[in-house]
Amino acid sequence: MSTAHGSVAAVDLGASGGRVMLGHVGENELRLETVGRFDNEPVRTPDGLHWNILELYRRLREGVAEAAIRAPGLLSVGIDSWAVDYGLLRAGTLLGVPYHYRDTRTGDAVRDIHAIAGPEELYRHNGLQHLPFNTLFQLAADRRTGLLDVAERMLLLPDLLAYWLTGVQGAERTNASTTGLLAPGGGAWNEALLGRLGLDRSLFPSLVSPGDTIGETEVRDGHRIRVTAVGSHDTASAVAAVPAAEESFAYISCGTWSLVGVELDEPVLSEESRAAGFTNELGVDGRIRYLHNVTGLWLLSESVAHWRRSDPAVELSTVLAQAADVPPGHVPVFDTDDERFLPPGDMPARIAAWLAERDLPVPATRAEFVRCILESLAEAYARTITTAEKLTGRSVPVVHMVGGGCRNTLLCRLTAERTGRPVVAGPVEATATGNVLVQARAAGLIRGGLDDLRALVARTHHLETYLPS
Repeated sequence: MSTAHGSVAAVDLGASGGRVMLGHVGENELRLETVGRFDNEPVRTPDGLHWNILELYRRLREGVAEAAIRAPGLLSVGIDSWAVDYGLLRAGTLLGVPYHYRDTRTGDAVRDIHAIAGPEELYRHNGLQHLPFNTLFQLAADRRTGLLDVAERMLLLPDLLAYWLTGVQGAERTNASTTGLLAPGGGAWNEALLGRLGLDRSLFPSLVSPGDTIGETEVRDGHRIRVTAVGSHDTASAVAAVPAAEESFAYISCGTWSLVGVELDEPVLSEESRAAGFTNELGVDGRIRYLHNVTGLWLLSESVAHWRRSDPAVELSTVLAQAADVPPGHVPVFDTDDERFLPPGDMPARIAAWLAERDLPVPATRAEFVRCILESLAEAYARTITTAEKLTGRSVPVVHMVGGGCRNTLLCRLTAERTGRPVVAGPVEATATGNVLVQARAAGLIRGGLDDLRALVARTHHLETYLPS
């Protein structure tokens, strides 16, 4: 499988923070070294909520330069981030500051799109779960303001950052599959749908695949390295690093969002699939990530942030320990998919209101609120996996949980109990790991298909298994 040892740099940008990591790779080596971490704080202006994209680019450049110092033979860099958000360009220049997907500007835009193509037709065209911030709805919002009239090119955020590094514009397939404008299966932009929605095909760049070379960038003192396309949608990279030996498994990529699903060879475009809120997104090596977006640890982080405004001493580790002592069955569960939980703000009040509207008991303490959130997430995971089995006809004997949620032992335990399946937790840095694996294979450090890459993860990482009681 391996021909050499070497190092690559993974830029992994999440909705709340970013990191640059060195990946050291060989036949039986897959080791990540943190080069730098930084916050990703959105900026609110009078016209809405935006990403601080220039600060992210500055920190990215600093991190990659440091990586090149630590690993003088650094071979390449790859960038992944969250999905759907983008920048618009004219003559290669960014027009305005990219919007945050939690901005509320798309309400009228959703109605605009649905007046042209209803939810059922859209699903036949793109296979995506309806989310009000999907790229096609954001583009409709930009058309309402006239911004789309002057734009010449749309670049999703990882592609925008790669363009600034290399001068080459492209659209990486796994992330492009989240726009709602790519044909199911990821072969090409859906020109029939673009025409139906009145979107100019020239707005969308050529597609590239994970492992393709985008271009080169200078990292320091004339030293140039390759910029490699990875699974630039962070979930695509995370799922590539799922250490599954089983032919059939469910995965939970657990962070700000929880992406819960199975891996398929072909998309599922049935009306039952659409009604159940399942999406067909492209993965590494052409796999289909058939999944449902569950509002994830955002519920917990926003709750803690709210409590800290009045009590700065609140610590997540403390309330998690207290939540573990709350008796089973003592708190109700709520629908984590309710759209009221999408925007930032007073999350405990919203949860309390949801429960009160249904005459369910409202948690009385912070520990009970935390237990309520985690029980509700675990129930959403169990419901999603059971539905995925019914819609695909595939049995799921084991659940792999990757990402930051792996550190939450209570959530892992509750997930095993509510799904009735073993939960294998790890790796925590799954997204960066998948990013590194694709680069390493492209550089010739390792060989093989996706199963071989996953076997390397399993050999080199400690995994924790939680059994249902």
